[in-house]
Amino acid sequence: MGQVKKFPVRTCTGCRQEKNKKDLIRIVRNKEGKVFVDLTGKSNGRGAYICPNVECLQKAIGNRGLEKTLKIPKLDQEVIAGLKEQLGVYDE
Repeated sequence: MGQVKKFPVRTCTGCRQEKNKKDLIRIVRNKEGKVFVDLTGKSNGRGAYICPNVECLQKAIGNRGLEKTLKIPKLDQEVIAGLKEQLGVYDE
């Protein structure tokens, strides 16, 4: 019998639900303290995960989940803008 492949599971910082890693967006803080969206999912640094929807992004910003997970004092507006852009959300 073939082995069943296990997928890594991560928790969304917005809705707090566990999901397959590949279904989430990864945000990274590297050693230099730069925070960015990790499109490859393989960049070095401390990672936080978020579902690819606006509701989870708003929850993660509201409950400061991204800051807590990434261990940073405040999330940059350009990082938030980058996440919104990746989700296809643009401020009016």
